[in-house]
This record gives sequence, C-alpha cells and structure tokens, in this order.
Amino acid sequence: MRKLIYIGAILLVFGCSKNNQPDSPDATFLIFPLQNSECTTGESINQTTRIITFEWEEADHTDSYELTVENLLTNSTQIVSTNETFVELPVKKGMPFSWSVTSKNTDVDETATSEEWKFYNAGAQTSYAPFPADILSPSSGESVFKHSNDEVTLIWEGTDVDLDIDSYEVYFSTSNPPTILIDTLDASTEELDVTVASSTIYYWKIKSIDEAGNTSSSGVYSFRVY
Repeated sequence: MRKLIYIGAILLVFGCSKNNQPDSPDATFLIFPLQNSECTTGESINQTTRIITFEWEEADHTDSYELTVENLLTNSTQIVSTNETFVELPVKKGMPFSWSVTSKNTDVDETATSEEWKFYNAGAQTSYAPFPADILSPSSGESVFKHSNDEVTLIWEGTDVDLDIDSYEVYFSTSNPPTILIDTLDASTEELDVTVASSTIYYWKIKSIDEAGNTSSSGVYSFRVY
C-alpha cells in the first residue's frame, strides 16, 4: 500500500510539472489594412506620407508583438515592437507593402507569425501596378528532382488591387539575373514547364503586366536540379 502511495505521489509531481510549463504564443489574425486592398484611410501628413493604423487580434499566450512592414518596391523594412494590438506607422504613399505580425512570450523561445498580407497605400495615381508575384515552387534555394521528361514546373501567384493583370513574362536561365524571356502567358496561367539538366542551378523571375501597362517583378529566385 505504501508503495502505491509513493508511485502515485511521483506521478502527481510529474503531472503538475508538465502542466506548469508555459505555453507557446499563438499566431494572431490580421485585421487592417485588408489583404490585397488599396488603403485610403489614415492621417495624411504631407504629399508623400500617410500614417496608417495597423490592427490585429489579440493572440493567446502572448505578451508582445512585432510588426513588420516591407516596401515591396524598395525592399526597405520597418519593424516595431509593441504590447498593444495596433501600431500607428508613417508609410509612403503610392507604394505596395506587405505586413505581418509575430507573437512573442518572454517565458518561451518559440514565436508565431501571422499570415502575410499585401496592400497599396493610396497615392495620386488612379491605376496601380500588380503586386510582385509570389513564387510558390520551386522555392528559392530549393533542390528539386526533374520530371521523367526532363522538366520542372514553375508555379507562381499574382495579385492586383485593380484586378486587371493582363499577362506574365517568364524569365529563366542559368545566369543571374535571368535575362532570357522564355514565354509570355495570359493572366489565367500561373505555371510553366521548363526543360532542365541535372546538377545545374537555374534562376527565374516573373514580370506581371496589367492592362494599363503597369509592371512589377517578383525578384530573382533560384533552384538546383539533382
């Protein structure tokens, strides 16, 4: 009987210890600016800059947040830490941005990051270039196997505030940056099979073109073929 009590006490101690470990933070859900939107609200402080209030939901097991806002044309990044679920930030007008929020907890090393949303901060223009295409596969730096027909499928996704993407130009070569235009596709096609050779590194990018002639580039991505 005494032995059973001793074993039960051990199990109780270990059980309590496990429950007392701090929980990792949850990822938050973004609220504003909306995904793939034109942001026209906020305080205009001059001809080039508007203060936008970035908002997100409160995340469980979180005591601080890190907001990251990236200018998709210049690749410059603003990072702000806060204990609130909003940040007022001066943002350049007429530019495309992406933003996300990382949840943190001082009791654990793990963090959690929200989805990444894109928006245009409204400016004087009435027509906006497409957002830079998102490269889905192969991801940059990935090593891939070619298909039985010596091909690899390039996959991307394009978005545009004006919903008027007209075409994609696909640049692909073994040199960096890729300067060879291998195909021009309509807006409904967001993948392309390309011929590759083993033990070779390839570079590629997508140029998005809308009906008004505005363009954007995905930037250069690379992959290696086994």
